[in-house]
Amino acid sequence: MAEHICPVWVGYLLASPVRKIFQNPEKMLAPYIQHGMMVVDVGCAMGFFSLPMARMVGTGGRVISVDVQEAMLKSLERRAQKVNLRNRIETRMCRYHRLDLEDLKAKIDFALAFAVAHEVPDASLFYSELHDTLKRNGKLLVAEPKGHVSVEAFDKTISMAKQYGFKKIEDLHIWRSHGVILEKP
Repeated sequence: MAEHICPVWVGYLLASPVRKIFQNPEKMLAPYIQHGMMVVDVGCAMGFFSLPMARMVGTGGRVISVDVQEAMLKSLERRAQKVNLRNRIETRMCRYHRLDLEDLKAKIDFALAFAVAHEVPDASLFYSELHDTLKRNGKLLVAEPKGHVSVEAFDKTISMAKQYGFKKIEDLHIWRSHGVILEKP
């Protein structure tokens, strides 16, 4: 299978402040992230979600921002430094086939996989790794772009997540996206 990853130049579009009008990270994530939490942003790109997540977890929390592209992570680091959030964000480069989060087993309160599940080569491994990182009752927000992912394909990936122990908590209404909240019981 050929690797399919978001080109770096698209990262600049995804990080645009205009996007907040339609997909506001603070509003979207506020019900799930609290001060002091440890959270993961999988496929973080240039930090559209990571930076707001860092503000939300506060000084007592931590954001683990994971991406397969070093250029995306470097951009996120620069952006976090500019807004004095660098000390709350840990960037990690993963491999195309693995998240490499074994050291976070049962330590994560919340994970975000926004527009990334359709790019992973092995969804079963992806969900297995995320399940392992979450604490009991930890939440996972999965969202996929409607332009790239059909309803059927999204339902299939959520079914796979359920096979790895996730329980669907709620459907989300996200502009131009399919979205759900899953929980590790």
